[in-house]
Amino acid sequence: MKRFASKYVRDYFWRSRVRAVFVWVLEIALAVVLAFAFSYHFCQNVTVHDVAMEPTLSAGDTALIDRAAYKLGSPKRGDIIVFRTSDDPKSSLSIRRVIGLPGETIQIRDGQILIDGETYVERKNFPTITNPGLVEEEITLGSSEYFVLGDNRNNSEDSRHVDVGNVEEDRIVGKLWFVTAPFSKFGFLGK
Repeated sequence: MKRFASKYVRDYFWRSRVRAVFVWVLEIALAVVLAFAFSYHFCQNVTVHDVAMEPTLSAGDTALIDRAAYKLGSPKRGDIIVFRTSDDPKSSLSIRRVIGLPGETIQIRDGQILIDGETYVERKNFPTITNPGLVEEEITLGSSEYFVLGDNRNNSEDSRHVDVGNVEEDRIVGKLWFVTAPFSKFGFLGK
């Protein structure tokens, strides 16, 4: 009887250890998968390479892209987006602020942005626009097009220029949401 009891205790002890190790390995695997998913969707790093977004972002600043932001929703006016400069998936990335939404009419007249004929009042004090470019005359955005401008309004290649034009929704990579460097700008990006 004593022999049976010790075998039973030993088997129970062995099974409980195997179960504990299995649970531990499963928890670690789950943590790694969740960390990878979070990192992939919310922590892709991008470095600013031009002065188009000054003073909000300067050349050399790094920030994180939220790639999941527009999977369930669409860009909103004021969002800072990251988009591919062409349809090629390997094309360079550009960072600009969304001004015009699909279906809206955009024009720049006397340095002011007009959306559907109304003056757009921005939350920040950006410089008066001296070059309206393609939107000197009214343009109407398509059903999946966005009009973007750099915050450095007079030193930015954006939707006013033929090389960029209106940004198609399928070229948008995600929303810029958090500045990681330099430390003086560390934190969330507001509108």
